[in-house]
Amino acid sequence: MEKTGKFRKILYIAAGCLAALVLVYLGIAFYFRSHYLFHTEINGHDVSGKTVQQAEQMLKDAVGQFEMELIEVDGSRENIAGADIGLKYESAENLEKNLSGQKYILWPEAFFRNNTDEVKIEVSYDADMLTEKVNSLHAVTGEQTPPVSAYPKFDGEQYVIEPEQYGTAVQRDVLEEKIASAIENLQDSLDLEAEKCYAEPPYTAASAEVQAACDQMNQYCKAKIIYPMTEEVVVDASVISGWLSVDDKMQVTISEDAVRQWLEEFGDKYDTTGTTRTFTTPAGRETTVNGGTYGWSINEIAEYDVIVDAIKNGKMLEREPEYYIGGTAASHAMPDWGNTYVDVDLSAQHMWYVVDGSIALETDVVTGQPIPERITPEGTYSILEKGRNQVLTGATDPATGEPSYRTPVSYWMRVTWSGIGLHDATWQSAFGGTLNQTPGIGSHGCINMPLDQAAALYDMLEVGTPVVIHY
Repeated sequence: MEKTGKFRKILYIAAGCLAALVLVYLGIAFYFRSHYLFHTEINGHDVSGKTVQQAEQMLKDAVGQFEMELIEVDGSRENIAGADIGLKYESAENLEKNLSGQKYILWPEAFFRNNTDEVKIEVSYDADMLTEKVNSLHAVTGEQTPPVSAYPKFDGEQYVIEPEQYGTAVQRDVLEEKIASAIENLQDSLDLEAEKCYAEPPYTAASAEVQAACDQMNQYCKAKIIYPMTEEVVVDASVISGWLSVDDKMQVTISEDAVRQWLEEFGDKYDTTGTTRTFTTPAGRETTVNGGTYGWSINEIAEYDVIVDAIKNGKMLEREPEYYIGGTAASHAMPDWGNTYVDVDLSAQHMWYVVDGSIALETDVVTGQPIPERITPEGTYSILEKGRNQVLTGATDPATGEPSYRTPVSYWMRVTWSGIGLHDATWQSAFGGTLNQTPGIGSHGCINMPLDQAAALYDMLEVGTPVVIHY
């Protein structure tokens, strides 16, 4: 009997302990009917053991302390605080639903797992204060560097696509919209570049328009024009690339101004008409000659069309440039009149006719009296025409209305259309020396020759032969 009583006593105690434990378990379970379980987070806040009201107060306090960091493209950062824009907590959805959805009867499970929930928090803010704050941001007030589109760039051999560049110019409306959205979602940071708050380049390296422009420019650069001057002048990709550009619509343009500027420089280098030439006279004297009508004169207007056509069609040409009528010479090398020419030395009052480098004829002459209206013009010219038994006439005398002179000559070899030429002068009793400086003996500008020498020269001389008149 004694043992039985002890056993019953133990059973009563155990039953009491079990009942106590059940009551404690149920009590805790009852507690978690109105409180969040252990390890519960809502919107990143630990609400373990808190009521809905307490959790809501935590969220409300968090809104009051809200601050969002703006990350700018250059790596700088600035903040917008809730106080800057009058941010206020309005409500939070589903706090009750999250609580009621807990398995509070199985509350011990909460020790072994985390319960993380997100709820939508409704906030309000002063739109004017937000606008004012956005306007004060460094991203808005700082230097606004615009973006640069990708574009074809010549790398020395061909065109390649230069990637686009993103600047610091913000899209003001987009920026405020993205900031407002981030605030409404209580984001703690906003990457302005990732959210496309900056102005974007119209074209990127992946744009079909950029690739098409690059291909077209490379096609243009396949053209090659070789001019065989004193040395080869080559128009190839290295030159053509300096004439090409793309506009803001990725349309390829050949710069007319740049091509014409190149042609002008080309002409300046190789045109010789009217330039100063240094040479050695048949008498072995070093001298210079200026002016005249003979020499190279590139037709830059016509050559422009040839160049542009070659570029557009990717042509490869080797050609002499087009010249103006009469704008050619015997050689590109200096002196450009070659080795067959007439040389008139005004200082020596002597002339030579040189054929293939050898003197075929020489004679003393009488040239124009050295006064402005009669002086023989210096320069490099050519024989324009020949004629027998011509009558040379002077300018009209205003007093009589007649030419100031009429002079018949047997051999006329014209040098200028203004009336200068080589001819016989049977009225001259002598030639050479300083006779030209004597009034009445010096000519009106022509080169007077003895009759026999004029006849011999006339028979040998061809139209187009260069005539060099110098001191």
